[in-house]
Amino acid sequence: MENKELIELALEARKNSYSPYSGFKVGAALLCKNGRAFTGCNIENASFSPTCCAERTAFFKAVSEGEKEFDRIVIVGGKGDSEPSEFCTPCGVCRQVMNEFCNEDFIVIIAKNQNEFREYKLSEILPLSFGKKILNTKERL
Repeated sequence: MENKELIELALEARKNSYSPYSGFKVGAALLCKNGRAFTGCNIENASFSPTCCAERTAFFKAVSEGEKEFDRIVIVGGKGDSEPSEFCTPCGVCRQVMNEFCNEDFIVIIAKNQNEFREYKLSEILPLSFGKKILNTKERL
């Protein structure tokens, strides 16, 4: 699947955002290595801590259906219903979830639309990550 198609899926998922408190709508589209795509949107809660980001929603949907090998994710977000005007980066918790299921070369794409997007490796947006490698070794930083 091309990046533009994945961005379109994320923009569509963003429309389902439940964000009555912040008004900040986020959509994500996660591509599995087998070509299957999962979308997610942010889902807020009045108590705030149960809120779930779009990226985690997409990952949890995929994992709950047996997928555990991922190629890349697209994230779009912004205030209101208009097209995003800024790049929306994943929060720290979402980066940690990506680290759980993906290697350091996993691609994270942040986009405003199909023509304006940026690509990063997970290792670039989560340097010095904590994860499986650290737990499986005696060596520490």
